[in-house]
Amino acid sequence: MTQRIFNFSAGPACLPESVLVEARDNLLSLGNTGIGILEHSHRGKAYLAVHERAIALCRELAGIPADYDVLFLQGGASLQFSMLPMNLLAAGRTADYLVTGVWSQKAVVEARRVGLVHEACSSADRNFSYIPTECRYSSAPQYVHFTSNNTIFGTQFAHDPVPPADVPLVCDASSDIFSRPLDIAKYGVIYAGAQKNLGPSGVTLVIIRKDLVAAGPKDLATMLQYRTHASENSLYNTPPTFGIYVLGLMLQWIKSQGGLAEVARHNAARAGKLYHYLDHSRLFRATAEPGSRSVMNVNFVTGKPELDEQFIAQATRTGLDGLKGHRSVGGMRASLYNAFPTEGVDALIGLMREFEAAHS
Repeated sequence: MTQRIFNFSAGPACLPESVLVEARDNLLSLGNTGIGILEHSHRGKAYLAVHERAIALCRELAGIPADYDVLFLQGGASLQFSMLPMNLLAAGRTADYLVTGVWSQKAVVEARRVGLVHEACSSADRNFSYIPTECRYSSAPQYVHFTSNNTIFGTQFAHDPVPPADVPLVCDASSDIFSRPLDIAKYGVIYAGAQKNLGPSGVTLVIIRKDLVAAGPKDLATMLQYRTHASENSLYNTPPTFGIYVLGLMLQWIKSQGGLAEVARHNAARAGKLYHYLDHSRLFRATAEPGSRSVMNVNFVTGKPELDEQFIAQATRTGLDGLKGHRSVGGMRASLYNAFPTEGVDALIGLMREFEAAHS
């Protein structure tokens, strides 16, 4: 077997080896069925047990109340940028968006195809290096939307924004879903692509309050109505069965780690170790402002693009892959999702020390 290396990719991201092994073992036969997980009908009893187990674990780990639907959809968060306003925003009405990075900007573009958008805050003035502390909401928004973690810029909301009374809070949690405890009752909708913390690409988790599902317009295309998927338990059409299966394995793994509170403690300690080094380094520095730093995506630079490229090349040669930062920020990005091992952070810091000694 090829030796595994440390994968700092922003997504799709690393999965626990135990999850990969179990998935591998069930490719030829799911349990004793004699049929692999990739081959099972989504209408058969074997797959339906997998499906229901994944939903039950979602509800258990996040404490999802009975008045919320748990949906497994396709199209990624990018489809939700459109599907959400189609269902929740009426023409001529306003939705408020907190603009803290590229993905919230993309969400705004799609919402404007449906109704009006008010930008309640923005951190574009400093290249999205911080989370704004104040929001100015419109007079009567139909919902308030924010992106909890900004993968490209390495910032994260430490606390959820507080919308006006009785206004649904909507969260794109694609890059920090199930990385910390959730108070579901705060939200009208939470959606997330699974490929960072919950499994492979191809599955989108949507947690939505039932009254919002029921209030959506009925003249949308069938597949774009939340009610379609809620009424059919995400089985209206063939779902991404393998992705949902692995998502269920990931949820079981999170449970085995002690649940969301313990996972959050581990994530904070791991990222804190890297930020501590960066704050004391003579060569490297973090790009996100203190107080806004992401636990999931740690962005850093040397200040010299040519040195950044040298470091990335050296890291790749030593088995530290996926560290090249997004072009919007440059430098390096270490993505530390739930399954990323602490040993990888230690190896990265060790290499940074060597590089700093040679170049500072």
